[in-house]
Amino acid sequence: MVTPSASSPPLTFVVGTGRSGSTLLSGILRLHPDILSLSELLAALMSPERAFPEQPMSGEEFWRLFGEPSPAFDAMIRDGVAMPEFLLPEPGSPALRLTVLPHLTDDPDAVLRDLAPEITGWPTRPAPEHHRAFFGLLCERFGARVAVERSGYSVGWIPTLRAAFPEARFVHLYREGPDCALSMSRHVGYRLIALLRRNGEITTDPPRLLADEFELPLTYFGQLWSELIIEGFTHLEGLPAGRGMLLSYEDLLADPEGELARLAVFVGADPAPDWLAAARPLLDRSRSGASRRLSPEELAPLRAACAPGARALALARAEAT
Repeated sequence: MVTPSASSPPLTFVVGTGRSGSTLLSGILRLHPDILSLSELLAALMSPERAFPEQPMSGEEFWRLFGEPSPAFDAMIRDGVAMPEFLLPEPGSPALRLTVLPHLTDDPDAVLRDLAPEITGWPTRPAPEHHRAFFGLLCERFGARVAVERSGYSVGWIPTLRAAFPEARFVHLYREGPDCALSMSRHVGYRLIALLRRNGEITTDPPRLLADEFELPLTYFGQLWSELIIEGFTHLEGLPAGRGMLLSYEDLLADPEGELARLAVFVGADPAPDWLAAARPLLDRSRSGASRRLSPEELAPLRAACAPGARALALARAEAT
């Protein structure tokens, strides 16, 4: 087990299926003066194996994870189908510059210039130690006390994160199945995920295929939602008391002050009234229930596809009360 250093900030990961209001949540967390909101940091690293190799890494090797382009994302940008989460979708952009830094600052290039010489000078050590030092460095840079990372489609990262950061807390953010599946079906990244999970590989050019040519039934995204919901609960089993929290997108819209206050306390921050007031206008209750606008012929099979995940979700909610 890796022991956190005294300088490591308290660390929370918001995990889930994606398309569940998590990008919005990152924006709300960014408004809190004590929270370092790391949006899509895990996504920028591409895979757990790449981010957490078994062998120790030098500072230069660790910096390359962030200071060089993410190959798959760069290919999507060059083909004109950048995902909406990319805030600076420019060809050849360093991974850290796509979303993480522009989410935090108006001058990401200055931060990149400052970080590079310091991180490349770090000693060779296990990857989790580099990541902890990185979180601490960013907290110091942006005046935060706690770090909260949030990436879409992150349930597959949970086992690696639990092993690397045994002290970390986890917020399982979810959205009701039919609404989440409908949102997935309209997102270029999730169309790619759906094809990869169904076929194992794509032999034609993925961005053009996703943008123009390939149709996937809506029920497939309902099945994908169910699979990811069940996978998330499975990976989070056995968390120590006080290390896990369920957060519903629908509950967040219905009771923003109550749910955000609960979240702030969980991650180790003060639910300051000014922060809660600033967050409320960002939450649009009309975004709930989009699937109910589908025809009955579309909605009924979609609900059936989501049923396994809905049962797992109902059980988890009952156990949490």
